[in-house]
Amino acid sequence: MRIYQAKDYNEMSRKAANIISAQVIMKPDAVLGLATGSSPLGTYRQLIDWYRKGDLDFSEVHTVNLDEYKGLSPSNPQSYYYFMQENLLGHINVKPENTNIPNGLETDEALECSRYNDIIKKLGGIDIQLLGIGNNAHIGFNEPGDAFEKGTHCVRLTENTIQANSRFFSSMDEVPRYAYSMGIQNIMEARCILLIASGAAKAQALYNALFGPITPAVPASILQLHPNVFVVADTDALSLIKEKGLL
Repeated sequence: MRIYQAKDYNEMSRKAANIISAQVIMKPDAVLGLATGSSPLGTYRQLIDWYRKGDLDFSEVHTVNLDEYKGLSPSNPQSYYYFMQENLLGHINVKPENTNIPNGLETDEALECSRYNDIIKKLGGIDIQLLGIGNNAHIGFNEPGDAFEKGTHCVRLTENTIQANSRFFSSMDEVPRYAYSMGIQNIMEARCILLIASGAAKAQALYNALFGPITPAVPASILQLHPNVFVVADTDALSLIKEKGLL
């Protein structure tokens, strides 16, 4: 595990974008595992900028997203399909047929989970998986629990996550309670993982994930067992780790 410190969110975003762009340059047909939320927005803006300058070509890239709210249509502004189109995919030359996001409108959970697992398998696995980290150390929508979920699954979101996501909705009642998410096995089978974190609110979760016990109560702690992890975090997110003399 390699930990890179950034002074702020913007520097974190550039460093993360550098790692992703290197993957695309080295392997033009790379499979990129993508994330949503506020953490990767700066990274995506940087990738778009480099694409527009002619430094990156996504024409052979495939993408697979971590998760999607169950019950939201792709046209819903709060869906992760919409998020990805607005913040990355609609601004680069990736082919629409090469992008993959769980289908939030599929009511047959077993069917959708199997379909998504098969997509990842047929692509030959993920070359680099981008992850944010939740305040409760969830990755994707793999929430704290009694066991690590293996493959794609439908998860009931915790109140902590619902509260955190409520800022994107006009009322708490509109926040979805369920989501489709890649499982821990899907994530851990990626050849490289890039974990990004910014802000003091993530300091405890990041410390627990990187230096605490490996437990499903801290889903991101499983990353300690992965052989190829990059962590890019700003000073505030790393504050507790630095305070304890671990960096």
